[in-house]
Amino acid sequence: MGFFGKIFQALKKTKENVSQKLRMLFSKNKLGDEFYDELEEILISSDVSVRTAEDVVDQVKEEAIGNRVKDEQFVTDLLKDILEDTLNEAEIPEIRYPCVIMFVGVNGVGKTTTIGKVANYFVKQKKSVTVAAADTFRAAAGDQLSVWADRAKVRIVKHEEGSDPAAVIFDAVASAKAKGTDVVLVDTAGRLHVKENLMNELKKMDRVVEREFPEAQFLKLLVLDATTGQNALSQARIFNEAVDLDGIVLTKLDGTAKGGFVFSLCGELKIPVVFTGVGEKIDDLVPFDAEQFVEGFF
Repeated sequence: MGFFGKIFQALKKTKENVSQKLRMLFSKNKLGDEFYDELEEILISSDVSVRTAEDVVDQVKEEAIGNRVKDEQFVTDLLKDILEDTLNEAEIPEIRYPCVIMFVGVNGVGKTTTIGKVANYFVKQKKSVTVAAADTFRAAAGDQLSVWADRAKVRIVKHEEGSDPAAVIFDAVASAKAKGTDVVLVDTAGRLHVKENLMNELKKMDRVVEREFPEAQFLKLLVLDATTGQNALSQARIFNEAVDLDGIVLTKLDGTAKGGFVFSLCGELKIPVVFTGVGEKIDDLVPFDAEQFVEGFF
């Protein structure tokens, strides 16, 4: 199955949820205030934030009224175009090499698994990869990452449990510079976004990379569990304030019927989705594509 086929399959639950509601809306309502109110409710029920839903529906309404359109297909296509434009408000960074990518997020979102998949993605792009096991807090985190590094056939740098995470990153960066490695992927401990000391630890790791490897592109990606819905927005806001996020990796997209918060991430926070996890296997990670996401959404 190709990249786009995987996205469509992952969004199957969301598409069924939204499409059914839209069909019912078009069958019972002519275009008018009641129609647009219900359209807004459909978007919100799919975890689009209130602010983004209002903005999208206002644009649809203005365009439809301006063109005196009452055609269902026109309105549907217009909605798709506006949602795609919303996703494209956040520009996906173009990866340059050498590159250091630090993955952050709360506990349980699948950071370590995601790093294994991202490592495999870059290996398939013919890039050399080193992973840094900077989650020294969680028992066996380094061992788990070692398993994924072995599957992806990449090098791993790790220290003993309880070591300073910044020291792990220091060694990984030094190794990458010495060996001319293309990509360094940094695992970090899952942290509650309300814990100030843990967020400060991220800032310290951030400074190590900036100081020791200034010639490398440095990206900070937040791993979000798609099944958390609206809560993902608050996580993104807090992590963005702490480390100035460059993008999002969505996991478990295949496990939710409400993927609408993605539009709010891009439209309100201007944080792009870079990769999406669409299954359990090491190949089940695809680069994000706005057009394909919208087509798969409804």
